[in-house]
Amino acid sequence: MDNIFEMGTTKRHGQTIGAFFSEVWGKIKAKELLVIPDSCSLVYSGEKIEPGLINLIDAAAVENAEYFKEHIINNLKYVQPDFMLFKNNTYIENDKETRIAGYPDLIVEVWSEDNSDKDRAFKKYLYSTSPVTEHWYVEQDTNIIECYYGEERIDDKNLADILVSKEGIKFDLRYLKHP
Repeated sequence: MDNIFEMGTTKRHGQTIGAFFSEVWGKIKAKELLVIPDSCSLVYSGEKIEPGLINLIDAAAVENAEYFKEHIINNLKYVQPDFMLFKNNTYIENDKETRIAGYPDLIVEVWSEDNSDKDRAFKKYLYSTSPVTEHWYVEQDTNIIECYYGEERIDDKNLADILVSKEGIKFDLRYLKHP
């Protein structure tokens, strides 16, 4: 079963994230996907001020998921990616469905001028701590999508094309491209 987690704020930001979400709506309706409320956050271990010591949580490596869910997940630091998709990777969520631990298959961030260089660098580093997470970064005023798989920079994508993740999930967002 695939699982989608999405967030969005500004109008252009929300349009872009909404477009990613609508591309998988058919799978949701076919009950291939589970949609989690947009208040769901991705937890990590470590302190933001010490980037070399932060990591996403590998939920598959958690020995006692129930204990983790009841006593640990709510005490961890968190970020709120704009779009998270879990297809093959294990995750653990708290009872309130507000926090999730795991390696998403795909994370999308839509950058705006509100995102500082420090925030951008932190999120890129954090998401790259998962060796199996593809992460895309969309600039609101360009067509270029900067792409990574784990730590590896992979070929950029372009909103003028149909976007395809490593998992083969297609996103036709060409109507969002800038002239």
